[in-house]
Amino acid sequence: MPTAFITGITGQDGSYLAELLLSKGYVVHGLVRRASSFNTWRIDHIYRDPHDPDARLLLHYGDLTDGIRLMRLLADIRPDEVYNLAAQSHVRVSFDEPEHTGDVTAIGTTRLLEAIRQTGLQCRFYQASSSEIYGSTSPPQNEQSPFHPRSPYGIAKLYAHWITRNYREAYGLFAVNGILFNHESPRRGQTFVTRKITRAVARIHRGEQDCVYLGNLDAVRDWGYAPEYVEGMWRMLQAPVPEDFVLATGAGHTVGDFAEAAFSHVGLNWRDHIAFDERYVRPTEVDDLVGDASSANRVLDWRPTITAPRLAAIMVDADIKSLDSAGEPYIDRPDVRGWV
Repeated sequence: MPTAFITGITGQDGSYLAELLLSKGYVVHGLVRRASSFNTWRIDHIYRDPHDPDARLLLHYGDLTDGIRLMRLLADIRPDEVYNLAAQSHVRVSFDEPEHTGDVTAIGTTRLLEAIRQTGLQCRFYQASSSEIYGSTSPPQNEQSPFHPRSPYGIAKLYAHWITRNYREAYGLFAVNGILFNHESPRRGQTFVTRKITRAVARIHRGEQDCVYLGNLDAVRDWGYAPEYVEGMWRMLQAPVPEDFVLATGAGHTVGDFAEAAFSHVGLNWRDHIAFDERYVRPTEVDDLVGDASSANRVLDWRPTITAPRLAAIMVDADIKSLDSAGEPYIDRPDVRGWV
């Protein structure tokens, strides 16, 4: 059975990727940060006791700030594929924690690549790049578009993007960057704007709150469905040669558009329930991110099917189900054959 190692396995993308790889017969190892409380709810439904001889999902404590631990884990696991999804991934928070963001998101990628090189692993490496590296570049953005990041997060992701390319060119590693535009799901963290909106819609629909505070409603983003995007990650590592790819829907919607779709799904007027809070405005804003995934369409035969309006409905329904089950996290289980 092929073996994969996923950093960030407890996050949105990591949980969907783990499900996908398990469905394809992989043994999956995941990196989990040590904490006094568990944050594994996204993968609890696929986890089995490691004493079970049929267990194929194994978790290991570690962190991207600890290069020695990464080297030891890779030497023991000897994975065929490594997916680096871990990061300080919140753009607004990166302005408050620029040093931490750089240490984890940028230098952490270097530690992982160097651990692969030093252990002599003949594995394939996926780096989670981000559309935030384009920043103020005019859309549509593709693999040839210039980079102009506008946040510490975007800058850290650009460093990680270039160091991945450098290890590919300098050492012959099969290392690729997936430049993923915004992709969401019911497993999105509650501080991200899409989930913040859909969770508020569910609570307002039930009469538990009256409004939600947001920042810039005019920012345009290309929102897709996360389970479809992890399929693209896997396909990048199955390609005959290492190459960087943009994954995106090609459809741009404002934050206001997403809010309108979410509220209208339950028969509410979004303008009656949105309030502005300047604390959520970024010091430097990225106005317009819309991706061109033509290369992934052609080379990987990857095509997304779900765009922002349907995505908003999926997430609202999931948040309503979560509230109906006494606040227990709702774990969607997409059909691994079609991710719909």
